[in-house]
This record gives sequence, structure tokens and C-alpha cells, in this order.
Amino acid sequence: MFSYQDYEVKLACGATDLRKSINGLSEIVMTNFKLDPRDKVLFGFCNKRRNLVKILVWEDNGFWIHLKRFERGKVVWPEFIDDELTMELSLQDFHSLLGSPGISQKVKRKQVWRKP
Repeated sequence: MFSYQDYEVKLACGATDLRKSINGLSEIVMTNFKLDPRDKVLFGFCNKRRNLVKILVWEDNGFWIHLKRFERGKVVWPEFIDDELTMELSLQDFHSLLGSPGISQKVKRKQVWRKP
């Protein structure tokens, strides 16, 4: 279970409506990726706010959906480039992408105003 060493990784560029579940994401795989969702591929999807990532994967006799919600920061996700709908990554690069999101937070500090 969860041994994806011999799987490819393909990402859906841009934002995806992550209210979709297995059937909706499988339809995206068939239309945008032009692949069978039961191939040995981890299909990655990200929402518009870049704080949720879903992974659709077929294993043995059924689908898994993995979900990661980033509590801080946002994931750096590929945008559409020259009408490319998908992007291929190595498993190690995908792991790094999910493990180290780009932190983009404002520094919170109090300003002290002194009377002149």
C-alpha cells in the first residue's frame, strides 16, 4: 500500500475545481491528459488558492484520492504555458514540491508611534 516508486507523476497545470471527486478528476485525466486514469500515474491537481492538492491514483483494483491541505503558505504550482494543460515531474520532485511550499505571509508586527 502506498508504494509509488515505479509510478509517473503528471500535474494538471493551473487551478482545478477540487470539489470534484474520482469521477470528475478521472474525466479531466481522460480529456486533458489523454490517458487512462488506471495507468501507473499519480495525477496531481491544485485549487485556485494553492492551499489544497488532490492526487488521483489507481492501485490494484481501485482509486485512491490523497488530499493535502497546507495550513501555512501556498504550494508553487505550474501555470498554463503555451496552452500546455499538463506537466510531468519525477516522483522526487513532486515530493519536494509538496513538502516545501513557498511561504508567502506578511510579517506581523506592531508599529510603535512616538509623539514628537
